[in-house]
Amino acid sequence: MIQLTILAVVLLAALAVGILLRRREGKVRAADGIDLSDRADLLAAVGVTGDGPAVLHFSAEWCGPCDAVRRVVANVTDQLAGSPQPPQDIEVDIDAEPALARELNVLSLPTTFVFDTAGRERFRISGVPKATDLQSALEPLTAAA
Repeated sequence: MIQLTILAVVLLAALAVGILLRRREGKVRAADGIDLSDRADLLAAVGVTGDGPAVLHFSAEWCGPCDAVRRVVANVTDQLAGSPQPPQDIEVDIDAEPALARELNVLSLPTTFVFDTAGRERFRISGVPKATDLQSALEPLTAAA
């Protein structure tokens, strides 16, 4: 009986930890206003130049959820294509750009970043973003200044 009680407690603890870890997945979180001066060269090499807002998403051939991110980002950027400052859709293979992934602290795939018109990181999304959340994050950045 004691063994069953211990097993039940361990399973409940594991379930609670799993739920807490998954709560942040797919959520759009504001960035801390990080200065990108040290990262500018790495970002410019993949197309984040600060000429307009950009959605940068890391992926890999072996990443299943990255296909869903690809569809969501393409859909949202297509919807905002008529904006005064339309967002760029930039996909980066994590295996091809490991230095940039390290610089941006990408720890898991998929990871998506939203950069403003000045090239500053505004949002970070771990997991597959919700289209409505991504669009809400991008709309203020695509309006004319």
